[in-house]
Amino acid sequence: MKKIPLWGRPARWVQLTLVAALASSCLSTVSAADFQPRIIRFGYGLAEDSNQGRAVKYFAQELNKLSNGKLRAKGFASASLGNDNQMQNALIGGAQEMTVVSTATLVGIDDAFGIYDLPFLFRTEQEADAVLDGNFGKKLMTQLESKGLVGLVYWENGFRNLTNSKHPINKLEDLQGIKLRVMQNPVYIDMFNSFGANAIPLAFSELFTALESRTVDGQENPVNTIQSSKFYEVQKYLSITKHVYSPWIVLASKKWWDGLSAAEKNAIQQAAVASRDFERADSRDAGNKALATLKLKGMEVTTLSNKELDRMQERARPAVVKFSANGHADLVKELQAEITKVRK
Repeated sequence: MKKIPLWGRPARWVQLTLVAALASSCLSTVSAADFQPRIIRFGYGLAEDSNQGRAVKYFAQELNKLSNGKLRAKGFASASLGNDNQMQNALIGGAQEMTVVSTATLVGIDDAFGIYDLPFLFRTEQEADAVLDGNFGKKLMTQLESKGLVGLVYWENGFRNLTNSKHPINKLEDLQGIKLRVMQNPVYIDMFNSFGANAIPLAFSELFTALESRTVDGQENPVNTIQSSKFYEVQKYLSITKHVYSPWIVLASKKWWDGLSAAEKNAIQQAAVASRDFERADSRDAGNKALATLKLKGMEVTTLSNKELDRMQERARPAVVKFSANGHADLVKELQAEITKVRK
């Protein structure tokens, strides 16, 4: 085919070609200028080889690609930058750039986040995904900006289950007198005290030692965390209760965030969404493997009957009523309506 020189082509075609070339040139120049070399300290509580650690690594890889190597996230595992509360405060003060924490630890900053800790809220992971990624979840994240934090995405911690070192828990009465470590969160404290346990709030970073020394008899966490934290070394009995679905939330320091360019913010948000999808799939796959591993490690696993779970839900109702009465009645109704809509 004979090649037509540029000056021999229609004027409109030449104009569009030149405009496209100029736009492409400008875009690449703006993109390069908008990304500054940055090291992002991303602290988290679990071990590097946990699902949390794998997701932080995935985020770093995605961000590196999206920013052409300019934005480099460095993970700090095993609460090496502090426990969840300490890292949240470091973000607020601008001393640390990013973290991922349980939404339960945010209640000291915004008590509305206690709504995710209400017992027996979600039936499936898919229900939780729809609510967290929808308008309800985004609304709560937006509230954090006035507190000095930027919420990016929710990851999955998972459905929480009980472990202890004393005896199997098959029914509600078996919890009587168990010294149970819970997160520093009033909903958890009220809920487990209503079950007859002695709820003891304690930072996660102190938990293994407390279990080992028998300062506490048991704890409650998703099976992934139980396995990755090696709680099977100091706990004999695992009870599958799925009493709470526990999300993690990826946070950025607002002081730091406000100093980023639009392109940098966009790249970080894109990488966060990609890491969310990766983490949820990885978490669910790892959960099945973790349960099998815990059995191999010698844990005795009991699955509570639906009848017993109904009893626990009814016993925990005052915790829901108390949360609603504490200025959150409209929020609870809003969430219940959202869950009903998702189920339809």
